[in-house]
Amino acid sequence: MTRYNIINGVSVPFTAEENAQRDADEKAWNDGAAERNISALRIERNAKLAETDHYGLSDQTMTDDMSTYRQALRDITKTYSSLDEVKWPEKP
Repeated sequence: MTRYNIINGVSVPFTAEENAQRDADEKAWNDGAAERNISALRIERNAKLAETDHYGLSDQTMTDDMSTYRQALRDITKTYSSLDEVKWPEKP
């Protein structure tokens, strides 16, 4: 596959150095996919935990079901690594 730069409206093929740099950039991006997936999963998980944080206040009593739900949320990254595959626990 030939890559091109557009310079002053003219397509100019990449040099060998530009191709090598682009290959390295693409590899770095692909190598980081797992970390980006787990990060997105944690962000969603943290939002779901935040929705139930008020149950942990001293003037509230947290039910066993809610404790179980919150623990399942905290453990979600042990089972799943992507938002595409996750099956969220059901909120009581």
